[in-house]
Amino acid sequence: MTCFSFGKSRRHWRSAGRKIAGVPLALAVGAICGLAGCDTPDRAQQLAGRYLIVDTHIDVPYRLYLNEADVSQSTESGDFDYPRAVAGGLDAPFMSIYIPASVDAAGGAVELADELIDNVEAIAKAAPDKFAIATCTADIGRIRAGGRIALPLGLENGGPLAGDFANLNHFRERGIRYITLTHSRTNHISDSSYDDFERWQGLSPFGKTLIGEMNRLGVMIDVSHVSDRAFRQVLELTGVPVLATHSSLRHFTPGFHRNMSDDMVKALGANGGVIQINFGSSFLTGAAQDYRTAMRKATLAYSFTNQLAEDDPRIAEFQKTYRESHPYPYATLDDVLDHIDRAVALAGMDAVGIGSDYDGVGDSLPTGLKDVSTYPNLIAGLLERGYPQTDIEKILGGNTMRVWRNAEEYAARQGNAPLCRT
Repeated sequence: MTCFSFGKSRRHWRSAGRKIAGVPLALAVGAICGLAGCDTPDRAQQLAGRYLIVDTHIDVPYRLYLNEADVSQSTESGDFDYPRAVAGGLDAPFMSIYIPASVDAAGGAVELADELIDNVEAIAKAAPDKFAIATCTADIGRIRAGGRIALPLGLENGGPLAGDFANLNHFRERGIRYITLTHSRTNHISDSSYDDFERWQGLSPFGKTLIGEMNRLGVMIDVSHVSDRAFRQVLELTGVPVLATHSSLRHFTPGFHRNMSDDMVKALGANGGVIQINFGSSFLTGAAQDYRTAMRKATLAYSFTNQLAEDDPRIAEFQKTYRESHPYPYATLDDVLDHIDRAVALAGMDAVGIGSDYDGVGDSLPTGLKDVSTYPNLIAGLLERGYPQTDIEKILGGNTMRVWRNAEEYAARQGNAPLCRT
C-alpha cells in the first residue's frame, strides 16, 4: 500500500492543523504508515514534512548576486527555489553571505556583505507569504508554524569584521548567526585549510579574542575552512559548542585538509558541536578529488601555454570541453550516507547534521541529491540503513538547533538576549 505524500502541500496542513477523525493530520498519517507498512520513499516524504529540516549552508545570495533570479518561483538554474524547497520539506536554509578572499583582500568585504544581506531581505520582502528572515531559534518555530520557509543568515568568511568588534555587533544586528572564520586564504582571523602559508599557526591574536566575543554575543562559530591548528585553538577557547557548517570526512578524501580528520570529528563531538555533511562530490570521494586535481593541472597548463588571465572566458570553455571528454565521477547518495555513518560512529548521533553547500559546489552534486527537493531521498537512505526516526530528526535539524540554542542561552547569561525578528 502507498502512503499519503505531503511534500508540496506540507506548509498548508502543518499551519492549518487539519485533522482526520479528530486526530492531527501529521499524527494520523504516521499511524496509517505504521499500520499499513508504507514504502520507504513515501515514508521518507512524510517524515520530510513532519520533521524540521535545517541546512546550514546554501549559497543562494552569491548565486543571485552573479545572476539575478526570482527564487520565489521555479528557476531553470541553481539548486534552490521555493517550489523545490517545499517539495523537499526544507524549513530553514541558512543563507550563506559569502565573501570571496579576493574581495576581502581588495577592501570590499564589508560593502559586499551588507549588499548580500540586503538582497536576502529583499527576497523575504517580495514574497512574505513564502519566506521570512529568522534571527533566533524561536523565529524558526514561529515561521515554520506559519507555513513559510525561514531564512537565517551565516557569514562565510570573517573578513568583513576587519579586526573591529563594532563590525561584529553590526552584522549580529543585521541577522548574522554564524561566522565562518576564514575561507580560501588566511585572513586577519585565522589560517585557512586551503592555504599552505599558515601565517598565524592557527588563530591570529584578534581571532583568539574574537572567539570569546562571539560566544558573548551568541554568534555561532563555524570551523569549516580553518586549518587544523586553528580548529584545535577554537575548541580550547570556546565556551559553547561550535559548528562545521559544510564539511565532510577526510577519511574518504585523504590529503584533502578542507575536510575533517577522524580526530577532529571526535573532538567536535566532545565539544558538543556538529559536523554538517557537505554534498559536493569532491568532499565525498577520492575519485572526485583526483578528478578535481587533474582538471586544475590541465587548466593551469592551458592558461600558461596561452598566457591567459584567470578570468579569461576561454578558461571556462576549456574546462567545459575537458568535462565533455573526461566524464565527471559524481558521488552518490550512498557516499553521503557513508560519511554520516562514520561521523556517527566517531562522535555520536548528536554530532551530525546537513550542510549541503547547494548553489556553492557547482555541477558536482551526487546522484540522488541534485537540489533542495531531494532531502526525502536522504531520509529514505537513512531509513534503509536502519536509523530510527528519533535519530533522523536529530540529523535533519535537531542537532543544529541544540547548538544554536546553547549559543543563545550562553549569551543571555552574559546579558545579551537573542535578537528575534518575528
